[in-house]
Amino acid sequence: MRRRAFLKQTALGATAGAAVLAVPAQAQEAPVVTWRLASSFPNESPTLYAGAEDVARYVSEVTDGRFSIVIAADEDAVPAGQVLQAVRDGVVECGHTASTRYFDIDPALSFDAGVPFGLNTRQMQAWMTEGEGLALTRVLFGKHNILNFPCGYTGAQMGGWFRGEIKTVDDLRGLKIKANGFARQVLARMGAAPVDMPVADTYAALEQGEVDAVAWIGPYDDESLSLYKVARNYYFPGWWSGTWQLSLYVNQAAHDALPKSYQTALALACRMASTNMIAKYDAGNPDALRRLVGKGAQLKAFPRPVLQACREASQKVFQELGAKDPMFKKLYDSMTAFRDKEIPWFRVAEGGFDGLMAAPAQPEA
Repeated sequence: MRRRAFLKQTALGATAGAAVLAVPAQAQEAPVVTWRLASSFPNESPTLYAGAEDVARYVSEVTDGRFSIVIAADEDAVPAGQVLQAVRDGVVECGHTASTRYFDIDPALSFDAGVPFGLNTRQMQAWMTEGEGLALTRVLFGKHNILNFPCGYTGAQMGGWFRGEIKTVDDLRGLKIKANGFARQVLARMGAAPVDMPVADTYAALEQGEVDAVAWIGPYDDESLSLYKVARNYYFPGWWSGTWQLSLYVNQAAHDALPKSYQTALALACRMASTNMIAKYDAGNPDALRRLVGKGAQLKAFPRPVLQACREASQKVFQELGAKDPMFKKLYDSMTAFRDKEIPWFRVAEGGFDGLMAAPAQPEA
């Protein structure tokens, strides 16, 4: 109840000195608005899908049900890879997705989600809200009549499930790897054969040898796929995504038609959904990883030479795309400058504290 009261006060612009009778008057004047939302994740991850559910719930609570967002049912759902197009064209008013899915439309859109050797969750949030990230990505989405809102984070991801071991760079050559977006471009440079397929099909594909590896998210989501039964080597880190930022795409015209208080409610709901999602992953991943190891998963780190080669391949892709597209280069330069400024601080403060707490406690004399 306290959370609802706080959000309601913030979104509706109520002040401590406002007359008591003013709230019912505002409520009477507020229009009834119903939006449709397309999610990319109904059949992929309940954790990711919950981000859209959170937005719909908070918006309804804040506006006393006068602004409602209905998530499209399966029979009416937009295909997972076409949410951007559906929002752009006004088929739905908003959509919940990850911008890496639209690499083929515009590679620069990937900066709205996460790129290889990019930012972690805290850094991504800071770049988006206090740096240039949101302003720059909104220039891109403006071309599609879309306003983007950060709406969920997975945290650092795992490197995926592999049927065989990865000991050298040569072990990647020819491997059929299910991966998303930008990662496919880099893996192809490494001699791998990237594959795009629905997450639900990955178990059978691994079992039948149609793919050799599957990169998804992390233990909390991966556990339900049971991939450890057919590919026991569980590698880390997921270098292609220091975090995966999800976004709520909002049709610009639909957003402009909302009352200011509803616009604020929507923005606050996205922030709450983001906080909830990363909390779920941070709370659920440790226990899920222990269970997976207990079931036979073999936890393995990518060798440093492999990671270095992947980083060098990523740099070449960045350079080539930046040479073709000034906006891509502008985003890349902004993100890397922000990252390079943040990392020394994180190493000193966050890394220093984490290292201290990971070390065994010394017995008292």
